[in-house]
Amino acid sequence: MLFGSALPQILATNAKNLLLLAYGMTIGFPTILIPQVADYRNSTLHGGEELRLSLEEISWISSINLLTVPLGCLLSGRLTQPFGRKKSMICLNLPLVIAWVVYYFANCAGLLYLALSITGFAGGLLEAPVLTYVAEITEPQFRGFLSATASMGVILGVFIQFLLGSVYPWRTVALINTVIPILAIIAISQVPESPHWLLGQGRIEDAKKSLCWLRGWVDEKDVSMELGHLQEVLTKKEEPKKSWAPYLKRSFFHPYLLVCYMFFIGHFGGMTTLQTFAVGMFKEVGSPLDEYKATVILGLVQLVGALICVCLVKFTGRRKLAVSTTMIAGIVFVLVAAGNFYGFGRGHFSLYGLLLTAFFTHCAIRLLPWMLIGEVYPAEVRGTASGLSGGTGYLMGFAANKSYIYLHSWLGLPGTLALYGCISCLGSLGTIAFLPETEGKSLAEVGKIFEGKDNPAFKDESKL
Repeated sequence: MLFGSALPQILATNAKNLLLLAYGMTIGFPTILIPQVADYRNSTLHGGEELRLSLEEISWISSINLLTVPLGCLLSGRLTQPFGRKKSMICLNLPLVIAWVVYYFANCAGLLYLALSITGFAGGLLEAPVLTYVAEITEPQFRGFLSATASMGVILGVFIQFLLGSVYPWRTVALINTVIPILAIIAISQVPESPHWLLGQGRIEDAKKSLCWLRGWVDEKDVSMELGHLQEVLTKKEEPKKSWAPYLKRSFFHPYLLVCYMFFIGHFGGMTTLQTFAVGMFKEVGSPLDEYKATVILGLVQLVGALICVCLVKFTGRRKLAVSTTMIAGIVFVLVAAGNFYGFGRGHFSLYGLLLTAFFTHCAIRLLPWMLIGEVYPAEVRGTASGLSGGTGYLMGFAANKSYIYLHSWLGLPGTLALYGCISCLGSLGTIAFLPETEGKSLAEVGKIFEGKDNPAFKDESKL
């Protein structure tokens, strides 16, 4: 019976994850694009590309998509709310297809910037419908690991790019990438709309049918109690006369600051720059493996870490998992930095160290902010707040990637990695104080924690 209830929620979540897979491919694409247009290596595979970019242009290639994401995030809730989660997710696949076509025909940096901007803006727009959809269709006992699969979908998309980039030139990869958004359109069209959104539009019968589908294709009488509870919650959360009023409450700014803190640790703790500049980093630390092959392994390690997060989070909770893995990642970063600074850690030591940091960051901190976004905000601000939080996270990602080249020139790679390690270690300690445990709690219970009415999060978490 439990599996019968979980199966439709898994199917609906994975249909949505195809969109995130397509978006993840846009994030991983600059990693294979940069070394080919910057001529980091000459080979039969990549040596035929005539387009070459300067160091300054490369810094924008690594980050411009992350700069345009926040604009989409800020508009995400407002633009997608009237159309619903499902229709919005279907439509947002179209700009991704257009972007891949622009990539394929690009003959100058300007067209690359245009394609990056399109993917970034579309990625921002999808934040609200994607993050709220999974929170609104899942039951509390499934929401944790199904929320984590969202980031897994993105990471899988990144890995696919690393894999394709080790075999094909970047233009061919761009052409292949057009297939996934088309598959996502087909899959999403087969799953139901969010019952929360349908009730908010007064479509009670449609909400009832949606719940019946999502709870295991059951009869209407089996969902009547849950439907009544949802109606009661939504009635209490009527939109205030002043639309900005909910954003002045503790129930918004407390979770918003928490999510921003988690994003900061992840991005400035080295997670983002390691992924984007993997090829160059592996080459500089003297990797015994070809830097492209090492990057493929990096993508696989990230995927395994995310999978472990999905499997463990239900049993360990988010807080313990985040504190322990982020601390380990920080320590390993510092060891790799010391090894390269003093000369004893080049080669195998640095290769395994960088792979370990990728693994541990993806066991928790890489996924955690996105898991929190879908559940920590009250219903009346959830769509807009999700977009705002995602936008803030991407701005931090932009700053981390754009600053990497300058940090590298000032501090060298060892100094930059040491800085990332210190941020991870200190951030891990802060997580003990700031992060409540939300695993297994209903959206109503999570809301009470951040409203300050009920904060049981730390009572049983004094020992980590």
